[in-house]
Amino acid sequence: MKFNAKIPAGDLKEKWKNYQATCRLINPANKRKLDIIVIGSGLAGAGAAATLAEGGYNVKCFCFQDSPRRAHSIAAQGGVNAAKNYQNDGDNVWRMFYDTLKGGDFRSREANVYRLAELSAPLIDHFAQQGVPFAREYGGVLANRSFGGVQVQRTFYARGQTGQQLLLASYAQLSRQIAAKKVQMYSRHEIQEIVMIDGKARGVIVRDLVTGELTRHSAHAVVMATGGYSKVFFLSTLAMGCNASAIWKAHKKGALFASPSFTQIHPTALPQSSETQSKLTLMSESLRNDGRIWVPKFADEKRLPGDIPEEDRDYYLERRYPAFGNLAPRDISSRAAKERIDAGVGVGPLKNAVYLDFKHAIERLGQDVISSRYGNLFDMYLKITGIDAYKEPMKISPAPHFSMGGLWVDYELMSNIPGLFAIGECNFADHGANRLGANSLLQASVDGYFILPLTIGNYLTDELKTGKIPTDHEEFIKAEKSVKDKFESLINNNGSKAVDHYHRQLGKIMWQECAMSRTKSGLEKAIKDIALLRAEFHKNVKVSGTINEFNQELDKASRLVDFFEIAELMCIDALERNESCGAHFREEYQTPDGEALRNDEDFAYVSAWEFKNVGEFTLHKEILNFEFVKPSVRSYK
Repeated sequence: MKFNAKIPAGDLKEKWKNYQATCRLINPANKRKLDIIVIGSGLAGAGAAATLAEGGYNVKCFCFQDSPRRAHSIAAQGGVNAAKNYQNDGDNVWRMFYDTLKGGDFRSREANVYRLAELSAPLIDHFAQQGVPFAREYGGVLANRSFGGVQVQRTFYARGQTGQQLLLASYAQLSRQIAAKKVQMYSRHEIQEIVMIDGKARGVIVRDLVTGELTRHSAHAVVMATGGYSKVFFLSTLAMGCNASAIWKAHKKGALFASPSFTQIHPTALPQSSETQSKLTLMSESLRNDGRIWVPKFADEKRLPGDIPEEDRDYYLERRYPAFGNLAPRDISSRAAKERIDAGVGVGPLKNAVYLDFKHAIERLGQDVISSRYGNLFDMYLKITGIDAYKEPMKISPAPHFSMGGLWVDYELMSNIPGLFAIGECNFADHGANRLGANSLLQASVDGYFILPLTIGNYLTDELKTGKIPTDHEEFIKAEKSVKDKFESLINNNGSKAVDHYHRQLGKIMWQECAMSRTKSGLEKAIKDIALLRAEFHKNVKVSGTINEFNQELDKASRLVDFFEIAELMCIDALERNESCGAHFREEYQTPDGEALRNDEDFAYVSAWEFKNVGEFTLHKEILNFEFVKPSVRSYK
C-alpha cells in the first residue's frame, strides 16, 4: 500500500501557508448543498461542528453523553500550550515545534507538528475572544506556567479546570448553531457502524441509547472526533463511557490504524485503592510546577510523611533528571515512579504511590498563592481522600490516560478512506510516541476550529454534483442488519458473568504486559491470553434486558467486543516494534542507565495496520523523513 500524506512542498515554515494559498474552496451557496456528520462533541467535535455550520454546511453532530457539555474534554485540568512568549523566556514557534517533536521521541511528522505549534498562538486569541476566563497576571496579561518536557512557560490555564472552560466556550458556539438550525444535535446517540458506498464514507448507523432505536444517517463526509482508547485498560483517567468503537468500526471498514501501542500513562493520578474500583482520578500535571515528588529512601519506612527528614527522602526526578526535575515528560516520570514503587519504597496502604509535596512551595509563596493556582484540585483531593494537601503530601500514582495512536490521517486529516476524517485524539497525527502535557487541548481545538474546516473543502469540491445520499441504499440496509445481528447475539448469550468482569480481566492483562514496561515474552503471552478471554466472553457473558430499551449492559458489551480486538492489535504493534521510544518501553531495548533506546535505522516510521480478520492485521509503514530536524538522543538529564 502506498501512502500519500499530502504534505505541501516548501520550507517547513511555509507549508501551511502554501496549502492555504492553493487548496480548493467552496463558496457559501454551494456549501448548503453538502452534508457532514460529526461524531463526538468534545473540543474537536464541537469546534468542528460549529465552524462547519457557520461556514454554511449542513451538519449533524452525535454524542453518547446526555449533553455535549459532558464530553470528556471537560476533564482536562492543567492548560493549553501556545508559543506566545509572554514571559520573554525565549519561547517561539520553532522551539515549541522541536519540544513537541522531541517529546514524541521523533515518531511523528515534522509538517503536522510544526502546524500545531504555528496555530497555537491564534487559538489563545480565539478562546480569549470567546470569553474563556484564562488566569491573568496582576497587570491583566494572560498568565503562563510550565508543563513537562519544556524549559519555558507556555501553558495558558484557567486554574485547574481549563478543559471545562474551553469546552463551555465551544459548547456556546455549538449551541448558537443548533439554535440557528444549522446543526442537528443528537445527544445520547452512539455510532454503531460506518456505511461505505463505492469506497467512500457515506453515513452511519446510530443507536438511540434511551430507546434502543437504530437510525440511518447519510452525508458527503464523516468526521470522527471520538477521543482515545485508554479505557481498554478498564482502570484509567477516562470517563466510564469513553470507548473506541467508532474508530474501530472505521478500521474494520478499511481505515488504517496507526501506532496503536503508543498509549500514555499519566504520572499524577490518585492510586488504585481496591479491586472493586472502576475509575482512576486525574490530578493535573500542572501540580508538578510547585509540588515536589519523592519517596522514602527506605522500604520499611513507617513514619508519617511530615516526620521524615529531608535526608531520608529521595526526590528521584530531581536526582535523575536535574535539567527538568519534577517537570520531566510524562512517560519518563511514570516509569521513574514505577521503578521506585517496584523497588519497594512506594507509599500508601497498598504501597502503590509516591508523594507529591507542596510544603516547600507553600513556605516560599504562601498558601493563598498555591490556592489561587490549584485550589479546585486541592478541594477535589480533599473530597476524595479526606486529606488536606496543604498540610500533608498528596499520594499519586501512574494511570492510563491518553492515546497517541489512532486512525491514520494525511496532512488534511483525512484517513485512507475517502470522505472519512479523524480529528483530535482519535487520530495519530501530532504526538508521536509520547504527548507533552497541555498539547491535548491544543490539538483537539486547532483540528476542529482551524484545520478541518479548511481541508475538508478540498475533498468536498468533488461532491457538489453528488446530490443527497439516500439512506435506503443497500449498503445502509446491510450495515443496519449487521448491527442488529451483533446485538441479538449478545442479548441471546445465556452466560453467567457480567460485562465488567471481563473488562477488568482485560485491563489487568494490558496493565501487566502492555503499559509502562513491555517484553517480548509478556506481549506474546498477552496476545494468547486476550484471545482466550475473548472466547470466554462470547461463551459466558450475561447481558440482561432487551435491545429496544435503555440498556447500559448491552452498550458496555458492544464496546468491549471492540476493546478485545484493539487490545490485541496494541500488543501486536508493541511486539513488532523492537525498540524503545517514548511511552513504548521494551525492556530488551534500554541504555545502561535504564533509559529508552531508540532505533532510528529500523523503526523511524509510523506503523499503520490494515484489518484483515479478528486477530489478523497487515502492517504498512509510513517512513518518517526528517528534513529540518535531525533526530537526537532524547535526554532530559
